[in-house]
This record gives sequence, structure tokens and C-alpha cells, in this order.
Amino acid sequence: MTKDVRPDWNAIAVIQWLMREGRLLPDRNAMITGLGERLAAEGAPICRVRLSMRTLHPLVRVVSVTWEAETGVIPVIEARHGFESNPTFVGSPIEIITRTQAPYRKRLEEPLGPDDPAMLTELKEKGLTDYFGRRLRFSSGTPAIFIVNSATPGGFTDADIDKINLIAGALSPVVEVFDARQVAVAVAEAYLGPRTGRQVLDGQITRGDIDTIEAAILISDIRGWTRINREMAPEEAVALANRYFDGIAAAVDAHGGEILKFLGDGVLAIFPGDAETACNRALAAARMAQDAADGIDFGIGLHFGQVMYGNVGSVERIDFTVLGQAVNLAARIEGQCAELEEPVLYSDTFARAVSSDSREVARRMLKGFDEETVIRGPAM
Repeated sequence: MTKDVRPDWNAIAVIQWLMREGRLLPDRNAMITGLGERLAAEGAPICRVRLSMRTLHPLVRVVSVTWEAETGVIPVIEARHGFESNPTFVGSPIEIITRTQAPYRKRLEEPLGPDDPAMLTELKEKGLTDYFGRRLRFSSGTPAIFIVNSATPGGFTDADIDKINLIAGALSPVVEVFDARQVAVAVAEAYLGPRTGRQVLDGQITRGDIDTIEAAILISDIRGWTRINREMAPEEAVALANRYFDGIAAAVDAHGGEILKFLGDGVLAIFPGDAETACNRALAAARMAQDAADGIDFGIGLHFGQVMYGNVGSVERIDFTVLGQAVNLAARIEGQCAELEEPVLYSDTFARAVSSDSREVARRMLKGFDEETVIRGPAM
């Protein structure tokens, strides 16, 4: 991995690239790729660049991306919550930098002792000669660590370290902007769903900003939730609800739908598209959710129609949702599941769109509707 480099490589040119071009790249990964390539082009004795940072995500605690001169960017590494107790993290250079908040330097051409992090031995065996890492300072206080490695004989000089520190200072605000965008995406997708979250981030945030779309609507809730809360300890009831939500969410995601809301013990999801495609996806999701019910009793109501999709609410507090008679009908049909002792019910309109056979379960005058509704379910 040894490479001839210029001893007077230009750190200012790298910083100028960051300010002019790097900050405009589409994401953090592209920026680290570009930074590594720019360092190599300037002749810096750097063969590996890594950025590791905390993130705001319900599942992922730390995200790391690495550029390597020989291979380019390696896959993004995500560490889940609780990784701090992992033996591979405890005593690692990143843990040391995080704990001490001081830079960490190790010349890998020198002998490594039993107290040195095990990963340094692995890097040395790959031909690396130097390791330098330091924190990046963010106004938000979010910790991030910038790491560079050399494969050049002799590793980094003092002048190299000074230039790396100079670049790190310029890198901090650039990374912070990418981090803010990533946090916004994570929060929007976690609370609104991938499709809706992206629309909000793209500027669809004005009250009354509504689209009319065609979609299959899925509405579901747990049967006997009042009784469950009366008989179970609060933490047990919440655990049951979360198992139910996990099953519904996995089924909806697997079939191209999007959950818009968790309504107490219920779920509102949509499957946009033409009638045949949307309804078949929604029915497949309903079946998958029921197959994975894990002993939880819940009903699912399905319908297809036009819905108003967008922002509603008060002047200061808005919500992204779907409205319309199609949503109301799906809710009324779902409300019949317990009385009719059926796990999945749907409208006649929905039944005509799906490719599988159905059967008539009942005819009902549903609240808010002037005509009798034919309620159908999957064929036995």
C-alpha cells in the first residue's frame, strides 16, 4: 500500500475543495469519498479516511463510513444502541478518543504491546504505518470522530498532523450540515414514514397543502384493548402493543405500503397506486400481519378509493394524514371485525380489484353512509 507522495502536499487546496464542492455533495458518504480522493490527488500520505459519528435513530447509535485508497468506500457500518459494552469497542481507539476527548496517535511501525488496541495489530498487518484520530467539534455537541491512516514508510510527519488538524477544523461544519440533514431524515421517516417524511423535507409543510391520490387503505386495531389495559401491567400492555405494531409495520413495509399513523392501539396505512396493484399489496400485507399475529387478536379493514393526502391542522400545529370517505369506510369496516368475528374484512370495491376470491360476510348500514355496505372477506 506504499505510495510516493509530495512532502509539501497542499492542505489549503483540500479545504477549498471542501468549501466549494465537498459541502454540495448529496450525502456524507459521497463527501468522505471525495475527501479521500482529493487528499490522494494532493499527494497526502493518507491511505484511509474514516468518519464515525453518533446519530439520532431509534435503532442505530453510530454510523461509520470509510474510504480506502485501494478499494474506495467500504460499506457503511452501523452500530446499534448498546454497542458501548461490546468488547470490540471497549479499549478501541475510538473509545479512547470518546472517553478522553483528546486526539489519539499511534505509529504502527513501532512495536505494539499487549495494552494496545487489537485493531491496531490488524491494521499493521495490512501494511499501515500510522494511525491518527480526533474529535470533530459540533455546535450541537454531537460527537464525531475523524480518523486517517498512512501506509507511507515513516507514517505522518509533524507537519502532516498539523495539516490534518487544519482540515479537520474545516471539515467539522461541513459534516455538521450533513448530520443535521441526516437527523431530519431519520426523524421524519421514523415519525411520518419514508414517503411522507421525504415530502415534508422537500417542502410540503403548509397547512392545506393537499394532494388527491388513489390508494388502498388499511386500518387495524387490537381487540379488547380496554380489557387488556385493565388486566395487564402497563409495561406488559405496551410490550404487547409493540409486538403488534412490529408485525403490522413489517407486513406493510414488505408490500410497498406506508404507515401514516399509530392511533393508540391502531394503525392507519396506505398503499398508493392503481386499484389492482394497491389492493393486492394491501391484502397480502393483511395476511402476512395475521400470520405473524403471535397470539394477539386484532382486526383489519381494507378499502380502495380517493383520499386527500397532505397537511391539516391548526395554525401552529399541523399533521400529515389522509382524509375522505374512503378512509371513513375502511374504519367502519374494520369496526365490524370483532362483531363478525373475522380477522380481515373489506369493501366490495376492494374485492373487485384483488385477484383472489372473496365471499360476502355481511351487509350493514354503517354510520355516516346512506346506503347498505357489502362487507366481504377472503374466501374460506
